[in-house]
Amino acid sequence: MSDNLIHSNIQDSAPSPSERAGERNELYPIFLKLHQLNVLLIGGGNVGLEKLSFLLKSSPNANVEIVATHFLPEVLALAKKHNLVTTKSKFKKKMLKKRHLVIACINDSKVSKRVYDLSKKRYLLANIADTPELCDFYLGGIVTKGNVKIAISTNGKSPTTAKRLREFFEEIIPDDINSMVENLNEYRKTLKGNFQEKVDKMNEITQVLKGKQ
Repeated sequence: MSDNLIHSNIQDSAPSPSERAGERNELYPIFLKLHQLNVLLIGGGNVGLEKLSFLLKSSPNANVEIVATHFLPEVLALAKKHNLVTTKSKFKKKMLKKRHLVIACINDSKVSKRVYDLSKKRYLLANIADTPELCDFYLGGIVTKGNVKIAISTNGKSPTTAKRLREFFEEIIPDDINSMVENLNEYRKTLKGNFQEKVDKMNEITQVLKGKQ
């Protein structure tokens, strides 16, 4: 039973003032199994290092190939630590073959636009660093506590806000929350009855997470 099914009977919350004013983040969050996907990262400089560090912090077994004409020592060190492929070369169209995600971190707007356009022709998801209009997805702030993972997005408008929110949630979410998740998982396996009865029971015992008695 997935998390969204457990809460399937909960009504959507009322719109916030910003939503009533016509401002709303319409991005759809997903959690990718990057060890099962093929990611191309173009760029071995500071921005490339930032993006790579972000990916590997959340998904240490991510399958990534890094292409660049120059690599910072820190990029090479990360690649070695995580057994990633590094290719010293300019970007070439054939490098997009058999990819799922493309992240470009290069200081060349023409090449960046070409990477994006070629990715679109191949129906690949692409992220061109610091260019929101050339992004199919954003790398938002992430909080991880065992099996619990929270993704934070500001719709590409304020990475700093996402960072501060991440720090806030890392502080207030208890480290032992993973034990609760594991215990609930075991308890769920013991439940009897039909699907709705199981949903109702799980909702009832997790009300404490909302501060209700």
